[in-house]
Amino acid sequence: MTRIGFFRHYRGGPNAHVIQVRGGQVRRAGAGESFWFRALTAVLSEVPTDDRELPLLFHARTQDFQDVTVQLTVGYRFTDPGLAATRLDFSIDPDQGLWRGQPLDQVALLVTELAQQHALGLLATMPLERAVAGGADAVRSRVAEGLQDDLRLGDIGIGVVGVRVVAIRAEPDLERALQTPARERVQQEADRATYERRALAVERERAISENELQSRIELAVREERLVAQEGANARSRATEVAAAQRIETEAQAEHERLRSVARADSIRAVGTAEADATRARMSAYEHTDPRVLLALAARDAAENLPQIGALTLTPDLLTGLLTQLVRPDDRAIPDGREGTVR
Repeated sequence: MTRIGFFRHYRGGPNAHVIQVRGGQVRRAGAGESFWFRALTAVLSEVPTDDRELPLLFHARTQDFQDVTVQLTVGYRFTDPGLAATRLDFSIDPDQGLWRGQPLDQVALLVTELAQQHALGLLATMPLERAVAGGADAVRSRVAEGLQDDLRLGDIGIGVVGVRVVAIRAEPDLERALQTPARERVQQEADRATYERRALAVERERAISENELQSRIELAVREERLVAQEGANARSRATEVAAAQRIETEAQAEHERLRSVARADSIRAVGTAEADATRARMSAYEHTDPRVLLALAARDAAENLPQIGALTLTPDLLTGLLTQLVRPDDRAIPDGREGTVR
């Protein structure tokens, strides 16, 4: 709004429907208008045509006499600005360009009361749990239908664009009580999942333990077989060694026996020969003169005596020997020649 003397200049926006009345007649009407007028003779009304959002927060009582808080938003707009200007005070001050009254507050109060009326009527027929759990869609549908079919809003030129129910909540203690079953179910599901996971872990652990035990049993069986086979191999080796030693011992014993028999036979043969020789010798000496035998014995003894480098014979020794050799009755042995003694 621009002021120059007694004239004013109005420049509207694209979302503002302005109506100029002079002398009881509508001179201009439309959005985005720009014109000069005289403040003393013109009346201007400005109706917004954009969509308006009206947030609502109110309390309601359910069928079981429990208090709930409803939070919703109603979207509306002025579908007939000319009609709205005739039913509500949208006139503006020509000096400041502001509304003289509070038309939007009147509309907000009217829409709020109508929306609350429909919501309260519906929630009064629903129990608390149903209202909190699934009452939002029902409340939204009931409020939207009620506002769209309301004649007062149609008479003012207001159209409802949409209704959104943000939340329907009970009191904190009741809400916690209502949440308890769900929390318990969730906790039970969590516990069940935990138990199933633990059971699965125990089952897997048991399977692993059984596999380990089966492996240990298999290893023990194989070790037993190995020990048995090694024992059998050791027994076979010991048997073979013992058999070889027995054969070797028997061979050595047989060899010793044969040697002993051969040695005995040799000794026997030698003894027999010596006996025969001795017997033949004795037979030869049987009729021999004892002096001859003595001489032979002396000779044999002389042959078996150690080697003598020098021998000194004294007359006394020779006399004794000769005395022993010669018999008392015959001191000399004739040799066929006189005076010769052997």
